[in-house]
Amino acid sequence: MERSYVSDLKPGQTVLLKGWVYEIRNLSNMAFLLLRDFSGIVQCVVKDKSLLGNLSLESVIEIQGKVKKADVKAELARKDIEVEVSSLKVLSKAEELPMQVNEKGTKAELPTRLDWRSLSLRTPRSHAIFKIQAKLVEGMQEYLNENGFLQVFTPSLMGAASESGSEVFEVKYFETKAYLRQDPQLHRQLTVAGGIEKIYDIGPSWRAEKSNTVKHLTEHRTCAAEMAFIESERDVMRVEEQVILSAFEKVNKECEMELKLLGVKLKVPKAPFPEINFPEVYNILAKMGKKIKQGEDLDTDAEKLLWEHVQKKYPGTEFYFLNRFPFAKKPFYVYCDENEKYARSTDLYYKGMEMSSGGQREHRYHKLMKNVNEKGIPLKSVEWFTKFFRYGVPTHGGFALGIERITMVLLGLENIREAVLFARDPNRLTP
Repeated sequence: MERSYVSDLKPGQTVLLKGWVYEIRNLSNMAFLLLRDFSGIVQCVVKDKSLLGNLSLESVIEIQGKVKKADVKAELARKDIEVEVSSLKVLSKAEELPMQVNEKGTKAELPTRLDWRSLSLRTPRSHAIFKIQAKLVEGMQEYLNENGFLQVFTPSLMGAASESGSEVFEVKYFETKAYLRQDPQLHRQLTVAGGIEKIYDIGPSWRAEKSNTVKHLTEHRTCAAEMAFIESERDVMRVEEQVILSAFEKVNKECEMELKLLGVKLKVPKAPFPEINFPEVYNILAKMGKKIKQGEDLDTDAEKLLWEHVQKKYPGTEFYFLNRFPFAKKPFYVYCDENEKYARSTDLYYKGMEMSSGGQREHRYHKLMKNVNEKGIPLKSVEWFTKFFRYGVPTHGGFALGIERITMVLLGLENIREAVLFARDPNRLTP
């Protein structure tokens, strides 16, 4: 008999199901068993209790039975049907669990759930998180694919640090050294310079930053796009807005059950998103009692205040851009008009948390080299990148959107590590 899945069951079918034992409820003359597979949970009625033997929670089993309308409705399981079991076979017996997988009881603390990640991933809540994350990425890809962007794959190993040498992981590369990429943006730029005008790249990046906050990881993933022949950074912003809209619409359309399970009502934003520019940012903060010297970066308190400002000025808005960041605080490759202090550099925020960085890149060779010199960057370390700008590069720009971060904020997760299959941070390298 061919295997059936919980989500496909209909009354009257005789089925073969395979999955995990999520719950067992023994009564005097029968038992109820909840079987979980990737598609859902179904209640199974076991009238012959000898079939159970010494069955343990999370054992992998195979059952045959008949699907009928549910008499007793179980929490988390399908409400419309149940399966009357005729045979049960244990495929892999589970030992005593080091943590509880059934979420009806006390939930284990996050460090325990991360230590036993393959077990904590079994919960319906975890399945919901990662299905939603997958659909977010699918929605991003759908917009980009439909609008002429080509998916590319950039290198993870770098011969030179892409940004700050103090925040890269060094790896042995034969007889020399290499580095794990912080962001393959420079390679995306070179791809555009190579004439592939609209591209996107989905993959991991690494940052050797000893930060143990709820929003930082040492390994994270982004959906990043780069495009040629833009007029300004605002062309990039308009594309990023549509990527977000497509992602949210995809989740709303295909993850209704998962959103309900997590208690999330997802609102698809309206474009264009509000934009706040420097140096006006400093004036806004000053009026709110936060004084920051012009040209300086924003701290966490400043970001919280700006979120309050946005909520008051643009009621109902959850996404907004900060634009024209101080050039002195930005990398050499950002575009800045001559004699200007503020660059065409943007960050996208969602409910007060930074989701992406982007903007217009510098395409003029003489200005690019001037930036390199002014920022004190050894020419040898960036020549592999800058030399191509001598041969005709169009205006271009892009963004890199954090996949785990947007999942975290969208679902209201307390810690970004819940939005990663196997989190990597300064203190965690296994499992």
